[in-house]
Amino acid sequence: MFRPKHPTMPQPTGTVTPPAVVEPTTITPGTPTPPPASTSPAPPSRPVVQLTPGTALALVGGGTAVVLVVGAVLVSMLLAVAVTAASLAICALVIRSLVNAQHRR
Repeated sequence: MFRPKHPTMPQPTGTVTPPAVVEPTTITPGTPTPPPASTSPAPPSRPVVQLTPGTALALVGGGTAVVLVVGAVLVSMLLAVAVTAASLAICALVIRSLVNAQHRR
């Protein structure tokens, strides 16, 4: 019951092929051919993005919301760390006073 059971490796069931023999080949240097010249036309220029007052207001509002949410998350994490540290300090003081009171008796 307490002895681990290790799985056994099954025997191969298919045909086993021998490894292929790789023979070296000779490399003959040649003259490099230049790449063919591209005759395709230039891609059309991208349209310029124009910000309307409504779009700019939406971007500012979205950015403000993101900053507020991230700030709230970071502040809550900092507050959680501070509360944990304070509770640990109080526990340490209580334990120290209990141990000192035990030694006095």
